[in-house]
Parts: sequence; structure tokens; C-alpha cells
Amino acid sequence: MAVPSNKPAVVALGGGHGLSASLRALRHVSDRLTAVCTVADDGGSSGRLREELGVLPPGDLRMALAALTDDSDWGRTWSAVLQHRFASEGPLDKHAVGNLLITALWELLGDPVTGLDWVARLLGARGRVLPMAAVPLVVEADVRGADNSLQTVVGQVNVATAQGRIEQLRVLPHDPPACDEAVAAVRAADWVVLGPGSWYSSVLVHLLVPRLAQALHETTARRCVTLNLSPDAETSGLTAVDLLDVLHKHAPALRIDVVLADPSAVEDVDEAERAAESLGARLVMRQVALGDGTAQHDALRLAAAYRDVFDGVIGDVAG
Repeated sequence: MAVPSNKPAVVALGGGHGLSASLRALRHVSDRLTAVCTVADDGGSSGRLREELGVLPPGDLRMALAALTDDSDWGRTWSAVLQHRFASEGPLDKHAVGNLLITALWELLGDPVTGLDWVARLLGARGRVLPMAAVPLVVEADVRGADNSLQTVVGQVNVATAQGRIEQLRVLPHDPPACDEAVAAVRAADWVVLGPGSWYSSVLVHLLVPRLAQALHETTARRCVTLNLSPDAETSGLTAVDLLDVLHKHAPALRIDVVLADPSAVEDVDEAERAAESLGARLVMRQVALGDGTAQHDALRLAAAYRDVFDGVIGDVAG
């Protein structure tokens, strides 16, 4: 008989490199881990498979699976295989092996969740990976340009690289069906982690899937927002306070318990603390970046920060 785990059940939401960073940390903290990924990618290998075969874009799901493999020969090898991209003069050029493997399992098994579970078993992944919606999504945003003009930008890649300030975010279809297993995981969680990642197209987009958003609002889990280390193209010119304000604008009734930030990413601690309090949260600052000065999370530092947050060992605001 398996011994019940005393570790918290954690659900991490996001996509791309941001979600991968949180998962590499969280796998050290809990053995009850679920990643819920955006399914709006329309670029690269994922976009080509989505357009050709009508499947969910597999790239963010693939990256989450790779991040959950352990640091063993088996885990490192299969993670490298999953992430490997072909280089050729033909149609396989730039396709990721993992995208093809996931898509093949979806075709054979007829169910995205079952296919992802099989890949997780192959990798020995320390957790489960789920899509946030049961259908591919299209991201759409109203972007305010430098000349104050407002334009509608369609597609995740275009939104992520749009010049200007995003004022409103939407997804198409407007009422997409959520992944049932993702909704159930959020409702059963002890902690839900949002971010880091592309703030609009990887993090906030989860709040635009109605049943998933409802679960995020109604779950008894505590909620932790992890802020980015530096702005990206989507958030150029935005401060940590701006990111929290944007979150509040898109989900004004969503209560947050903890906002976790690296000191280097917070311009004004007092303002950031007030912005966190407006969400119902406490600002916790920890050094979670790599020591070489690059804007990348250190998995072990971030794991230690999450462990303190989950255990309630969060000290004062400055950490």
C-alpha cells in the first residue's frame, strides 16, 4: 500500500520557459504536482502541427514534460530527446521530436490527456501535464501604440511581439471548453502557482477559460503569483506594480495569498507591497535568479522560496 504524501498538492499554470522554470523548482518541493499549460501557440513547430492536423499546439506541453524529468541519466536523456529539433532542408526542419511524439500519441489514443500521461510515464516525469482547454485557442489583444492608436492584434506570436501596451486580452472561441482534469486539479489543490512567464499570453490567458477561471476563484487552495525577473516584449515598460495591476484588471475578484518576487525585479518595495495587498496578498522577496546576473531563475533558489511560502516560513516582506 502506498504511503500518502504529506507534501502539498500544487498546480502550476503558465506556458513556455516561465512555466518550465517554476516546474524545475516545484519538482523539488512536491511529489503531487500538476502543470496546466496554455494551448494558444501558433508559431514554429507547434503552429505548423496545429494548422496541418488540427491538434492542440504541443510545444508548451512538451516543455512542461521536459522540465518535470529528474536529474538522472534516464531523465536527462529523454528530456534531450523531447526537446531535440531536426535541422534539414525538408519539411521536418525545426520540428521538435517531442511535438511529433505527443501528436502521434494523440492520434493513436484519441485523447490529449491520455497521450500526455503516456509521455509522462515514458519520461518518468515528476508530475502531470494538462492542457488548460480542450480545443486550440487564439489569443487576441487590443494594443495601444506609441501614437495612441488602438489596434487589434491576433495570434499568440503577434501578441507576444506587439509594439505597444496591451490594454485588453481575449481568447477565441470566447467560451472555450476547459480541460476537465485541469479544472479538477485546481479545485483539489493546496497551492496554485501563476507565473512566471509571458504575462498576457502565458499567464493571464488562463483566466479567460470560464470553467478554469471559476475553479481558480472558488478553489480552497492558496494562490501564489511569481513575478518575472525582467520585462519581455509583451510587458516592455511595465513595472512589477503594473503587472499586479494588470492581473487585478483581468480578474478583479481573484484573491491572491502571496506575491513572490526577486528584489532585482521590484523598483519600489512600498508600492509593490501596496499592490500585493490590493489583491489580498503578502509580498515576499527572495533571491531566486541565477547568480551570474542573467534574467533566469535558479531552480534550487526558487524551490527554497516556494518551500518557505508553502510552509508559511515567509519572514518579513524583504525576505
